[in-house]
Amino acid sequence: MESSLKPAPDGPLFKVPASGGFLGDRERSLCIECKGAKMLCAKARCPLLVKYYAAVRQKQAIDTTYIYGSAPGVFVGRYGYPAVSIGPLLPPVIGDTAELDTPEMWIGKSIDDIVGMRSALVRGLYRINVKKIDKFGPIVNDVQLLSMAEKPIDTSAEFYKKPSGRIELDDEVQPFGPSAPLKKMEIGNFRLDSRIEKAFYDNDLGAREAVLGLYDGQTLVTRIQRAFSMGAFGLTKSRRLVPTRQSITAVDSIIGETLVEEVKRLPLINEYRVFESWQLDNRFIVLMIPEPWSYELVEAWYPDTIWNPAGRDIMVISDHELSGGRTTYAKIGGCYYAARLATAEYLLKEKRQAKVVILREAHSGYIMPVGVWNVRENVRNALRGPYNAFNSLEAALSYVQSRFDIPIKRWTLNSFVLKDSRFQRRLTDFEGRP
Repeated sequence: MESSLKPAPDGPLFKVPASGGFLGDRERSLCIECKGAKMLCAKARCPLLVKYYAAVRQKQAIDTTYIYGSAPGVFVGRYGYPAVSIGPLLPPVIGDTAELDTPEMWIGKSIDDIVGMRSALVRGLYRINVKKIDKFGPIVNDVQLLSMAEKPIDTSAEFYKKPSGRIELDDEVQPFGPSAPLKKMEIGNFRLDSRIEKAFYDNDLGAREAVLGLYDGQTLVTRIQRAFSMGAFGLTKSRRLVPTRQSITAVDSIIGETLVEEVKRLPLINEYRVFESWQLDNRFIVLMIPEPWSYELVEAWYPDTIWNPAGRDIMVISDHELSGGRTTYAKIGGCYYAARLATAEYLLKEKRQAKVVILREAHSGYIMPVGVWNVRENVRNALRGPYNAFNSLEAALSYVQSRFDIPIKRWTLNSFVLKDSRFQRRLTDFEGRP
């Protein structure tokens, strides 16, 4: 779902949206009265205190204009495009810091774990024009090498001022900590991921083909997204840096769309399957129906959650595609493509085709956004586990109802695919009749 977050001035440790986002007028007035003690916002925990304590734990380590650590990732901003800020994500820690920027490793972690890890990452800010790749200097080259590295690279960074600002939160991008303008940086010994390095030096290989080749070679999606954002792929003259937010969805979309085309050629599953994953007070259910491919993601946001902070009713939003795919960007945003990728992975592995509906209940314990990875990895987690099999759609939905709070009637009213499967008559319904 697209948020309305805008850059906030230096100051508070939290980011205030323009409207209707993480912290609205209602929440600000309640915060003053509550001070994190009375939970007047009805959230399970105070999100401001979670971020505050994470920031306090890191403050002493980053209270300097010089940081030396092992950088596990990079970030390309989007504000002011094509003139954007890029830089390393750098913790004041030497060693194996890969987990700090590898969402594939985060299932089972708490909000505190994730915010704590990500708040340790200081973002260096170096302003460039992403379209002038021929004029990139040594800092950009080093950041590009960081994006392609096999392991985190020991990196020293000097800033024009001490890192400051908020722990940045976004429903598309995983959180990260304070930032500072980057004066200079140096990287130590490194080894590039050989698979990514090969694609990087192949100047005749298109970006799409590079992404798919790396995915087929078992490269983590996160690693592909990271290198994609730093313009590592594509024909020489068409290479561009891509804001991290867009690179995440672009890679999910490219891979998912390709896998779906393969899935459409497979035989149908022969039963109704229900999978589930519960993490961070999000409940995910994946319903597979033995019919030709179509796909839908339906999200229900409870009052006092991130994208329904001042609502009194549950807010439901959905997007779908039929066998012909879709030509417009999903209004749910990157979550749609992340979940589709995970779904297509499973069906291709099973060598089966299905109609798929993913239902998500976001409850009040989901106190802050942590990124699109949360949807991709939860769907993957659900599909790795055992499933419940049923002989009819109504039996499957009866089970879903036992796991969810929202009535099936409301899910159906907000789901094109469920309505189609429950109420649309088909030729098979008339087989055997005179």
